[in-house]
Amino acid sequence: QVQLVESGGGLVQAGGSLRLSCAASGRTFNNYAMAWFRQRPGKEREFVAAISWSGGSRYYADSVKGRFTFSKNNTKNTFYLQMNSLKPEDTAVYYCAASPVLSMTIASYVYWGQGTQVTVSS
Repeated sequence: QVQLVESGGGLVQAGGSLRLSCAASGRTFNNYAMAWFRQRPGKEREFVAAISWSGGSRYYADSVKGRFTFSKNNTKNTFYLQMNSLKPEDTAVYYCAASPVLSMTIASYVYWGQGTQVTVSS
């Protein structure tokens, strides 16, 4: 059974940092792209960042560029989202996801985690 399990969410003050982790298990994700999406209160789920299997290509939403960094450890089948300079508008449930193609589109992602809450206080 394929599982993506997020961790690392929590409550942080504006300007602070958090690192989210996503552990993948149940299959190998060779040649799969990985991504983070988020769903803010009252909003639709939106793209945050994506990375190719090799790590050579990365995409970021404009709203997080320069503040968030996506990295991965293929040996551990784990990937990370380092979030710095957090803002109250970053408050959301963050989801990790896997896709056979590198994409910023929700529909491309076939495996999803359960989500982890990030709350940024002002």
